[in-house]
Amino acid sequence: MRLNFVIITPIMSLLALFSLFGCDNAANTATICKNNPELCDDLHRDSWCRYERADLIQKRYTLKNTPSPTGKQIYQHLINLENYSKCIELAAGVQHIMHPERTNDRVRAFGISAQNLAQLRETTKDNPDLYLSYYHWIRLNDQAALSRVIKAQQAGSVKDLEILASLASYYQKSDLDKAKALYLQLLDSADPDSFNPDWLLGLASIYHQQNDLEKTYLFSKANVLMTRNTASDAKMNALINGNQQLAHFLDEQADTLVEHLKNGDYASSEIRAQLNASS
Repeated sequence: MRLNFVIITPIMSLLALFSLFGCDNAANTATICKNNPELCDDLHRDSWCRYERADLIQKRYTLKNTPSPTGKQIYQHLINLENYSKCIELAAGVQHIMHPERTNDRVRAFGISAQNLAQLRETTKDNPDLYLSYYHWIRLNDQAALSRVIKAQQAGSVKDLEILASLASYYQKSDLDKAKALYLQLLDSADPDSFNPDWLLGLASIYHQQNDLEKTYLFSKANVLMTRNTASDAKMNALINGNQQLAHFLDEQADTLVEHLKNGDYASSEIRAQLNASS
């Protein structure tokens, strides 16, 4: 897939962007811009939005050296371009008294980035790729794109944790059993670095709606143990009618659950078998 990433530049820069694929191992954006000016000419030049600018340049550089970018790479580029455009839009509204040309440069950069983003969104709108469909659903509420993501999940083709989590959240509004199955799949699949404690709150909410208050207590407690969140002891105890013996048992289960999640061996643990058997 070959897409235009810079649209308001001289034609020779565009040609350079898509025809040169030499290896350049530059580690920093200054070197990348010096050796590949077509990747940076449309961006602003002062210190505003430095991280968003650097991320966008790095992503463009990667794409330049990738003859056939994957949908995931284009998705990541869309996110970088979106982040840059939002940041520079805010910066463009800040007037520089001593150097008004810097404000003008930011205004120019925002105009170009907004057009680039609109063009790339239009170019990828109907693309069946999972990641591009996910982008158009989650960012633009494209229902046709959502249908493609759901079909991919139903076919067992979705392994990405972020996409699975978004689907779990989506199903919480319409199908609690599907949402619960997806959250439990996330607990099985995530490693300690990628695990999101919010998934525990998702499960707690589902079990609460299904009137399984012991599981509501357990997953809420596990979330508290994994985060800096707090929970009212009175409200937690009210879930189990103040049964302190049961609270002690559920607290121990929550401790065990968190231990296995942090160790990355939850999928093969006894607590996993216990929880799934009673789901």
